[in-house]
Amino acid sequence: MQLSGELAENHIVVRRAKDIGRLYNKSHFGKTLAGNVLQLNLLEGVYLLGEQKIKIVDEKTTLSFQELVMRASRLIPSFEMKYLLFKDLRNRGHAIHLCKDENPTTFQKVLSAQEQATDDVFIKAFSERDVFSIEQTKQLAASMKKRKARLWYGIVDEEGDITYYEISVINPKGKIKTHISAKGKGSMLENRLVLFEKELSEDLLKKEFYGKPFGRGLQLSLVEGLYLAKKDIITIYDLKGNKVSLKKFERSINETQPDINQRLAVFTDLKKRGMLVKTGFKFGAHFRAYTQQPEKTHAEYLIHAVDQSFSSIWAEMSRAVRLAHSVNKEILFAQVTGEEVTYVKIGRLRP
Repeated sequence: MQLSGELAENHIVVRRAKDIGRLYNKSHFGKTLAGNVLQLNLLEGVYLLGEQKIKIVDEKTTLSFQELVMRASRLIPSFEMKYLLFKDLRNRGHAIHLCKDENPTTFQKVLSAQEQATDDVFIKAFSERDVFSIEQTKQLAASMKKRKARLWYGIVDEEGDITYYEISVINPKGKIKTHISAKGKGSMLENRLVLFEKELSEDLLKKEFYGKPFGRGLQLSLVEGLYLAKKDIITIYDLKGNKVSLKKFERSINETQPDINQRLAVFTDLKKRGMLVKTGFKFGAHFRAYTQQPEKTHAEYLIHAVDQSFSSIWAEMSRAVRLAHSVNKEILFAQVTGEEVTYVKIGRLRP
């Protein structure tokens, strides 16, 4: 027997006890009201009508799917996007409720009896044309972490397909101990520094995986060179053998790499966390990071250094996450705010 409901302003009322039992007790639709009635929101009504599980009448006139969709579209902001996400998750077996307007997320998952011991799950819906904001994402992920809840993003593309990500704020840590290194000289080339002292070069390469061999010496990236210069491990000289001040060295790097201080902040923070840090260029990222020596593990993370106001279209975000996933790494966006670095992880999800 088909379920039956009545349209009442901006919601649907179900009165038959059997229908209420099937919808509320079994499938977690709607909310119960005084008088033994069940109230469905329009999103739930559209879903049930589209699945041909309910008949909805408005003053004795049976509503068509189109009529209810048009009404819901006028009353629910971003209805189409929310409906497609709601339908997809419901069809995957996830009971979800629409969050109140003041809630920063779109849906909350209803945990089954078997899931009661797990964390709550909140889902935020996006269109592929929406803009990703690192600050908003960090704040939302941090608030979910405090309440011990998981955060999912559902991105609806122009064909109605949905890509899911799990978002979290993490504290990456490695097992690499820093050591006191001998001091030496670095010679400036155009895009890198070269160390010619064999002992210093071997020490930096073997113990903390700096640079790459350059003859019997070592070539360093600019961020590695600047980091070691600030640690007073190397002194910089130009091609004529003249000593270069740290400020002049920074200015010269900044001319070709304006985000060097941002990258340096992330590089420095990762080193403090016991990580080995190398360029991530071939993976489309600023850095790749190891928690152990490279002979023991592959790089676990790809890391983008971004500022506090960083934003991007979802197509670019999708590309970065997909690439990291394809090479078995996790992608982290390292947001630099003053001297603080916060790591936001975005991982592919199959709900």
